[in-house]
Amino acid sequence: MEICLVRHGETDWNKEGRLQGRTNIPLNQAGVDQANECANHLSTTNYDLIITSPLLRAKQTAEIISEKMSVPILEMNHFIERNYGDAEGLTVVERTSKFPNRNYPNQEPRDSLTKRVMEALHFIYQSEKDKRIILVSHGGVINAILAAISNNEIGSGKTKLGNACLSEIKFEKDKWTIQYYNQTSHLSMMR
Repeated sequence: MEICLVRHGETDWNKEGRLQGRTNIPLNQAGVDQANECANHLSTTNYDLIITSPLLRAKQTAEIISEKMSVPILEMNHFIERNYGDAEGLTVVERTSKFPNRNYPNQEPRDSLTKRVMEALHFIYQSEKDKRIILVSHGGVINAILAAISNNEIGSGKTKLGNACLSEIKFEKDKWTIQYYNQTSHLSMMR
């Protein structure tokens, strides 16, 4: 099984450096363009299914990819972004000033995030064996997956993922491996 992890395209809050978490923000025009570039790049290979977070920015990205590739979409709540509690909506400067230790009140604990996304990956593997899947989600979710698979060598707290970046994981020999991560060469604004 192979899963291409796609971070959603840019939103105005991404551009402003605001922490989105579960706040439901749509793609901006740059994000729509990025999603189209993802679709064009991914359409050169075959995929069986697109799984998406229920948040609008991920769903819009998934819909653009699906339309180009004619691949069905399945929405899964397990891949919703981490809840950042009292820090949601704040810019980097505001967060640093208000919470210098990065301990945001009411945020979802990192171990809970990792547990829910890895359990969901296990479920996908059990139900969709031998399929090639695109998973459209969020920076926090994708970084949690990368951290869990790499034993924290990359991912949460270590890797800043670009909007509309691609990462690929593969399940073989009874374990997940990372094929590549944070690939942005398909995006014209990154060339």
